[in-house]
Amino acid sequence: MYIVKSYLSAFAIFLIIDLIWLGFIAKDLYAKYLGFIMAKNINWAAAIIFYMIFVGGILFFVVNPAIEKNSLSYALLAGAAFGFITYATYDLTNLATLENWPLFITIVDLIWGSFLSASTSVVSFLVIKTFILK
Repeated sequence: MYIVKSYLSAFAIFLIIDLIWLGFIAKDLYAKYLGFIMAKNINWAAAIIFYMIFVGGILFFVVNPAIEKNSLSYALLAGAAFGFITYATYDLTNLATLENWPLFITIVDLIWGSFLSASTSVVSFLVIKTFILK
């Protein structure tokens, strides 16, 4: 039951933070720089599958080791590194292979990916330690 509760908690945390970013803060930014390639409708199946895989990665590679080490700082730093590396995979591949992919978006995404993963990792760590492992 620990795994299910931990996963659902982390998933909710990640989803809330990312939807605030995508739906409110950066919505116009992405439309301005990527509007020429953006789909008219979101492919929700692909988005949900991405979220499920990504949150699993955060738990496996960051949060669970942080809990084993009992280290909030590990959750923060490893979370930021995980986000930077994973978002770099996407954005730098796009920068290398897609014509007119904006460097500015790559930079914004690397910062966002680092923040999103770090904050998800830290909040998940605290929720799991405080409420699930109680």
